[in-house]
Amino acid sequence: MADMPRQRRMTDMPRRPSSRREFLRSTSAGLAAGLASGLAMPAIASSGARAERLRIGLIGCGGRGAGAAAQALSADANCELVAMGDLYEDQLQRSLKILRKQLPQKVKVKPECCFLGFGSYRKVIDAGVDVVLLTTPPGFRPQHLKAAVAAGKHAFLEITAAVDAPGVRSVLESAELARKKNLGILSGFCWRYNYRHRGALQQIREGAIGEIRAVYATYLRGDLSNKHGKREPGMSELAWQIRNWYDYCWLSGDVTIVLSGGHSVDKISWWLDDVMPIKAVANGSRVYPSGGNTFDNAYVAYEYASGIRCFLGCRSQPGCYSENADYIVGTKGICTIGRGTVPLIKGRTRWRYTGKMNNMYQTEHDEFFASIRAGRPINDGKRMANTTLMAIMGRMAAYTGQEIGWEEALNSKQSLMPEKLDWNTKLDLPPVATPGKTQFI
Repeated sequence: MADMPRQRRMTDMPRRPSSRREFLRSTSAGLAAGLASGLAMPAIASSGARAERLRIGLIGCGGRGAGAAAQALSADANCELVAMGDLYEDQLQRSLKILRKQLPQKVKVKPECCFLGFGSYRKVIDAGVDVVLLTTPPGFRPQHLKAAVAAGKHAFLEITAAVDAPGVRSVLESAELARKKNLGILSGFCWRYNYRHRGALQQIREGAIGEIRAVYATYLRGDLSNKHGKREPGMSELAWQIRNWYDYCWLSGDVTIVLSGGHSVDKISWWLDDVMPIKAVANGSRVYPSGGNTFDNAYVAYEYASGIRCFLGCRSQPGCYSENADYIVGTKGICTIGRGTVPLIKGRTRWRYTGKMNNMYQTEHDEFFASIRAGRPINDGKRMANTTLMAIMGRMAAYTGQEIGWEEALNSKQSLMPEKLDWNTKLDLPPVATPGKTQFI
């Protein structure tokens, strides 16, 4: 994810004190409807009093997990972190220490609510929480979301939603169930919460560049391999891969194409009203050896039913030109985002964003918690799953060297995540893909 200062800001919505009796009265109708339909309802179901505390659980306690927890805790005046889960105690304790230092009044995690191991996510979900933050490596995301929604919890999902088509299909099912239960799902594809990008979108919708004919999106960055550093003596292969998950397709989906590139394709989808492409072709390879099985560069061309073409250029290599930008080409002009501090439009209309700046990481949590309080929780689940599949389709095209269709990608039977995972699991790691030889499954 792009690095940005993570300022914490309280939501500007008013806080009206209210009794638990008033809270129960305001939610009783929704609860009755949920019980009648046979669905387990969330603990915080609708426009409850701000006196009703929201309890947060963190699943995945790395650096991004701690950051997301700080933003969630800052988004609502009456919330607290009560449970944490991770595979590694050092990681959990490090994040807990950071959060206690930043927000001591809101971190109420007791020792018995610090859970470790592959089953720790279930223990966090069952620890009396209302909202869960899912910030493990993406391979675990579908399983964790499924459990959270089944238990009636709102969820924040860091990118991406899945690493393979079976995972995407699971997330789509969870998103639909969340809709029926009036549960919120917030996507870590955060650029849609950026005020500058929203300003550019408004201009595009109002016709400033005419009809969109093509989009070129870039995510060109430095080397992302070897995330964990030096392998410690005695560390098992499984432990090493999870610690160093960027390099392994079953955990990251491919950090260059699907995770970093996922941000770019989510913006492409946004500019095009979330219409999905019908097929993709791509080039890609691994230039710098990593020990894993992902690519470090790719160029994907997406074709749409309307004839529009959109292009993703992504790279994670040292010593190269870096850029994270969008070029939206219309019949009357071009909107450029990312080549300066603010979006620009050149053509028949000349425009430069002059509005308010914001921290999109914080804004997404502010709006999410406000939506939960209002009883109309944001549900980004379906569009997050579609964006994830769009990125995965690009990976499939790059790895195989073939043209891959949308339905073909969605119905793929390739499952990258092991069915059962514990510390004794032996992994059969596929080699780095060879376009033209690697088969589509």
